[in-house]
Amino acid sequence: MYRPTWIEIDREAIAHNVREIKARMGHQSMMAVVKADGYGHGAITVAEIALANGAEMLAVALLEEAIELREAGIQAPILMLEALLPEHAPIASNYDVAVPVFSAEWLREAKQHLTEIDHLRLHIKVDSGMGRLGLQTLDELDAVLKELDPDLMELDGIYTHFATADELTSRLFEQQQTVFLRFVERVPGIRYIHASNSAAAIRLAGQEPCNVVRIGIALYGALPSDEMSSYYDFLQPAFSLKSRLMQVKHVEPGQTISYGATYTAPTDEWIGTVPIGYADGWSRKFQGYALIVDGTPCEIVGRVCMDRLMIRLPRAYPVGTEVTLIGRGAPIDEAAHWLGTINYEVLCQFSKRVPRI
Repeated sequence: MYRPTWIEIDREAIAHNVREIKARMGHQSMMAVVKADGYGHGAITVAEIALANGAEMLAVALLEEAIELREAGIQAPILMLEALLPEHAPIASNYDVAVPVFSAEWLREAKQHLTEIDHLRLHIKVDSGMGRLGLQTLDELDAVLKELDPDLMELDGIYTHFATADELTSRLFEQQQTVFLRFVERVPGIRYIHASNSAAAIRLAGQEPCNVVRIGIALYGALPSDEMSSYYDFLQPAFSLKSRLMQVKHVEPGQTISYGATYTAPTDEWIGTVPIGYADGWSRKFQGYALIVDGTPCEIVGRVCMDRLMIRLPRAYPVGTEVTLIGRGAPIDEAAHWLGTINYEVLCQFSKRVPRI
């Protein structure tokens, strides 16, 4: 690490979160969602921790993400959650990665690319109200079932995704459950049935007929939404973003800071330069946001640059003093609220330029 900017991953916090969620799930199995490089935490690291502490399955978004896990030696069942191009079905089969089937047309075309050496695992994706990917009617489901070829593929599961599970009062949430149950009844004996994400997992713990829950954001110690805090008060955040002061300088009244001269020092001030910027994923919108230095909030002054930013210090700290951007005293949710977004996006936005340790 040649630049003093890094992300700390608390591995024991992830293990704790997995164990605590697992203890509340009853008979259901846990599918740990490690897409987007484990929500920025490192997919292989998180997958290994999750499987060692009670998770039985993994979920990713892309086939590339699944292949990365397989090539790292991970043998647990993996489900790819996003649509796969039909011509890539043999690759999914070769790596033993289950994929969603969301239309009879897709299945018909995928079969054209499979041969007798292939065995493609499928999970039926139901669009119960998300309006994204999946089957919307029972007629569509019947068409898919007619297209199944047991010599080339195996129907492993059926699932849906809730649009408003992170809202404590939502009629759509209840409607989606009802719709999904109608689909499940059409495929008796199917192996895996899953609908609950982090937001629904504890609320619907043990609820039939689902026997798997998909846990994403909660693995990492972050809340699915503010409304979920009472369900997840046991979570331990696993992600911290830190850097160090690279230069500390005294500036006089009237001196401007950074591009566009958007900040002018009103008095004599100490300014610290921190080596992280928007190329790392720390948005320009964070101008005015406070970072933590020696337990003290220090405001970002001037525009965030591509590779660095400047903060106003209460005194002349030594070069090398640690700066916390996310972590103790600087919760991920505060950063998300500042940007007008959710903690998911903040966790996923940091580039490979920032090493995970």
